[in-house]
Amino acid sequence: MGARYRAHHYGLGMTQRPEHSALDLSTLAVTKGRPAREPDAPLNTPIVPASSFIAGGPTEYAREGGPTVFAFEEVIAALECAERTRPAQAVAFSSGMAAADAVLDLIPVGGRVVAPTTTYTGVAVRLRELAERGRIDLTLIDVTDTDAILASLTTGVHTLWMESPTNPLLEEADLATCLPAARSAGVRTVVDNTFATPILQRPLELGAHIVMHSATKSLSGHSDLLMGALVTEDPELAEELRTRRILLGAAPSAFDAYLALRGVRTLALRIQRAEASAQFLANKLRSEPSISRVRQAGTMVSIEFGGDAARADRVCQGTRLWAHATSLGGVESLLERRRRWPLEAEHVPEDLVRLSVGIEDPSDLWADLAHAIHAG
Repeated sequence: MGARYRAHHYGLGMTQRPEHSALDLSTLAVTKGRPAREPDAPLNTPIVPASSFIAGGPTEYAREGGPTVFAFEEVIAALECAERTRPAQAVAFSSGMAAADAVLDLIPVGGRVVAPTTTYTGVAVRLRELAERGRIDLTLIDVTDTDAILASLTTGVHTLWMESPTNPLLEEADLATCLPAARSAGVRTVVDNTFATPILQRPLELGAHIVMHSATKSLSGHSDLLMGALVTEDPELAEELRTRRILLGAAPSAFDAYLALRGVRTLALRIQRAEASAQFLANKLRSEPSISRVRQAGTMVSIEFGGDAARADRVCQGTRLWAHATSLGGVESLLERRRRWPLEAEHVPEDLVRLSVGIEDPSDLWADLAHAIHAG
């Protein structure tokens, strides 16, 4: 389909080294994915709402991407390989699930997959569905049990799917141990880096083959779009993923790519602010006698109410600043009881409330949340 030549010849979705080797992540987020600095050129990559392009250029049909999509890919690739000597390539998708399905589509029929017992609901359901159909051979493991993960890397395993921190239990895997071991065993590794973002964690540096993002969340940061992204340092694997995007019809729109690119400019600032607020809130919550457990990782906090799911619901419905809504990673703070969703994993406690911390004043957030807790 010509995508290989176009991607390599024009540098689409790629970042080059050592051009930005000395730049901070916050600087990369602002400077990459910009048009050439020429007189009267736009400062920002414009929205290009076109389905077809004149032949002979970097793309001819929107299923293969477009200028706005390529600019977003350049930024994400630069962020994920900031400390690497090899260039990375990013492939953007119409949603995080579209990105996940592209990776799953590369697993051969009957291929063995090792995945966490706790993972994003959509991915968990999709893995179980593929296993029930006989499409894959699925083994589920506790992502915090490093020995079990290492023991699972036996002959015949095709893919190790990792999520760290996990959604919504915020469990953390020892990626620095597991990823190199899997690579040595010839196992392809995928890390869902949605919660951490490249600001807090860069799995390519630890040995991952593919890094996945739901760009709907922290990367874009404004709760106004659906997008996904995959990043890899392997040019052949990047080409396979681009082909999956074309054949699965999973290209993002120019409008969404523009919004995501605008959002990622402030990624470092937003993560820094939200993580500090999350730590502040977690410390406050640990002193609340009605809260039986508090977990915190990055910008996310999960709390439990001693098994009282009804009280968890009342707290979610009793806040004024916190919005009772699903998703995460936006500038606004959200909370929800995760088991209100029928497809959420049964081992997730019924009373667990997941909090996505935004960029509001942390004292205001605490006052609102504390009022709801005490009233509940």
